[in-house]
Amino acid sequence: MKLERLREILARAAGKRLAVAGDLMLDEFVWGKVGRISPEAPVPVVEVTGESFYPGGAANVARNLREFTNGVAVIGTVGTDGGGRQLLDLLHAQKIDTDLVVTDPDFRTIVKTRIVARHQQVVRVDREQIREPAAQQVAQVTAGLRKILPELDAFIFEDYGKGFLSADLVRQISRDLRAAGKIATADPNPRRVVDWGKVTAVKPNRSEALLAAGFPATDPVDPPMEDAALLAAGAKLLTAWDTQMLLITLGEQGMMLLERARPPHHIPTKARQVFDVSGAGDTAIALFTLALCCDASPVEAAEIANHASAVVVAKLGTATVTPAELVASFEDDNGA
Repeated sequence: MKLERLREILARAAGKRLAVAGDLMLDEFVWGKVGRISPEAPVPVVEVTGESFYPGGAANVARNLREFTNGVAVIGTVGTDGGGRQLLDLLHAQKIDTDLVVTDPDFRTIVKTRIVARHQQVVRVDREQIREPAAQQVAQVTAGLRKILPELDAFIFEDYGKGFLSADLVRQISRDLRAAGKIATADPNPRRVVDWGKVTAVKPNRSEALLAAGFPATDPVDPPMEDAALLAAGAKLLTAWDTQMLLITLGEQGMMLLERARPPHHIPTKARQVFDVSGAGDTAIALFTLALCCDASPVEAAEIANHASAVVVAKLGTATVTPAELVASFEDDNGA
């Protein structure tokens, strides 16, 4: 893609409004260094040098969008505990709309703690409660969404498999999105069978696509265009999910875009350094969806998502990409 075309697409982004629904999380990073092995067990002792907190899960998708547009709303559940208050504070600080976030005193906010020593993740500790929203909460969310739906340009379902995107909630939201003719995308969890309701696009990774299609796990094939299992799974899922397109992320191999009645299109990775893959999928679905509602073609949107993911994996922690970084990535690719 030429830089002029990228800038044309990004210029439209500032005026767009998007909403993200899914499992909200607080990502905690404990930074440190390892100087010795514990005398109590054969494990490293991490001497803590600092801590960082970021919006995670569906909230990280919203955070990525917020770099490009002011109009971002997030939908999910948090508790009234410390993690929930801290997550809401982070979202408010970034001016992400939380009006449709359900605050439930009986819910334990999902917190993922990663302990990192010298750029290497030592261990991850998850504190989570997997629970679907109650009928009253589904009604609350769908009623609130209907009020802002006319103003929305696109909608993202971000399913981390923690329960918020229940079958009933997705069915009602999908029906309203379809009736309003809105762009809708989904980042699925393969362990949960969800009817996405004819969304515009679905974005699994390779292993998720094989699992969702009912295929056995296999090693990636290089080049990806000769990966028979990948292509067969993609073709099956286009029909099973009744979606216009699939964007399958392939890690170090880039991405594969599959559309109805069109040949598959492979986009090679742009990543030059990989420090941390945390949140790379969040960045991909965010930028792919944003580009689509800025009148990018599916191939252009996939290229933008691919470049954006390459930027964030070169950063430590749950990171985002800025417009300037995205343009710089394309400049490097074009030799500018």
